[in-house]
Amino acid sequence: MPDMRLIVAGAGGRMGRALIRAIAETKGAVLSGALEAPGSQWLGKDAGTLAGLPENGIKLSGDLWSLAAHADGILDFTVPAATLANVAIAAERGIVHVIGTTGLSASDDAVIKSVTKQAVVVKSGNMSLGVNLLAALVKRVARTLDDGFDIEIVEMHHKAKIDAPSGTALLLGEAAAAGRDVKLAEHSARGRDGITGARKAGDIGFASLRGGTVTGDHTVIFAGPYERIELSHKAEDRMIFAHGALRAALWAHGQKPGLYSMADVLGLGDI
Repeated sequence: MPDMRLIVAGAGGRMGRALIRAIAETKGAVLSGALEAPGSQWLGKDAGTLAGLPENGIKLSGDLWSLAAHADGILDFTVPAATLANVAIAAERGIVHVIGTTGLSASDDAVIKSVTKQAVVVKSGNMSLGVNLLAALVKRVARTLDDGFDIEIVEMHHKAKIDAPSGTALLLGEAAAAGRDVKLAEHSARGRDGITGARKAGDIGFASLRGGTVTGDHTVIFAGPYERIELSHKAEDRMIFAHGALRAALWAHGQKPGLYSMADVLGLGDI
C-alpha cells in the first residue's frame, strides 16, 4: 500500500514541527505539504529545516487547496478559525482531516460535524494513547460511583496556552459525564470565585493552572466520604500527541465518511 501523503497545518508552530518529525519517524506516512497562515513569517521556508531535520524541499505554503490536490490527509493542530477554513477544503478535496485543535465552540463543532456526511474526520481534545486510556477509565469509574463522589478536574499547561479549560480537561469531563449519563454542559462548574455557596451535587468541576513550560498535566479527582480516587496523566513531550495523530490518520485512511474520536482509533468505544 502506498505511503499516506500528509499535510501538516500550522507547520511553523511547535506542534506543527513535532508533527513533521513524527511523520519522518513513521512507516507508511510521508510529508506532502506544509501549511501556514497567509502572512506568516514562515511561508517559503523549508519544512524539514524548521523541524530540525535535513532539508526536505517542502516549502511552507498558505494555499491548502493546491496542497490538498496531492495529499491523502491533513493533520491540524491550529486555531479554531483556521481549522474551520481547513475543514471545508479538506472535505471538498476528499482527504482525511485529523483535528487536534482546542478551544472550538459548540457552533464550530456543528460546522465540523456537518461535513462528515461526505468526509472522514478524526477529532479529539487530546491525541495521546495515555490520555485516551485515562478517559476510558474516568468513564468507567464515574459509571460505578454515584454522585456521593464529587468529580473535579485539575489541569496545568505552559504560560502561552490561550484557552481554558484545556481540550483534554473537557475530553475528560465529557468522559465523566458520559459515565454518569448526563450532559456536561448542564453539570459543568468553572471559575469559582467569591461567595459561591456550597458545591452542587452532580457538578463536574474544572480548575486551570498556567505557568512555565508545562506540556500538560491532568488529574481527575473523585472525592467521596472519607476517601479520594485520583487518576492522573502527565505529558512530558509533544511528540506523544504527534504520534497519536499519525496513528489516527493511518487508521482513518480508507474509513467510511463520519466523525470519529481517538476512542474509535484505539478501540475503546465499548469501555
